[in-house]
Amino acid sequence: MSIAALCIAWLGAAPVEVPADGFTLAWTHSIERTRWREEWRLEGGMLRAGAAEVQGSGAGMEPPPGAVRMEDGWRWTPDLPPQERLVLAASAHGGDHELCVAGTCRPLRGWLPPGEGPISLSACRGG
Repeated sequence: MSIAALCIAWLGAAPVEVPADGFTLAWTHSIERTRWREEWRLEGGMLRAGAAEVQGSGAGMEPPPGAVRMEDGWRWTPDLPPQERLVLAASAHGGDHELCVAGTCRPLRGWLPPGEGPISLSACRGG
């Protein structure tokens, strides 16, 4: 039985493999300055969205139908098919994403060697 791994890379570069069966991404919305958080699982070589949370609404971040109001924002399960990869703009305007894997959280760029540009997250293939 193989252990699942998350592949993180600057788009077009060799990936860094991180043993994981899931991860959490969090960031601050560049306009509203509110926290957004998403949970993802690695299943069958794909990324499957779990819960999503946002601390507020506005500027293209309205909670979808079925979202539950919590004390500090909204929570829902995104209605997305499994994704082959996530490509993140890594914009300097909103700051870096935070990536948490198995209880270890750090800025997304902190998981990678120095580089620039969009960052790709995917389930590692093979092994």
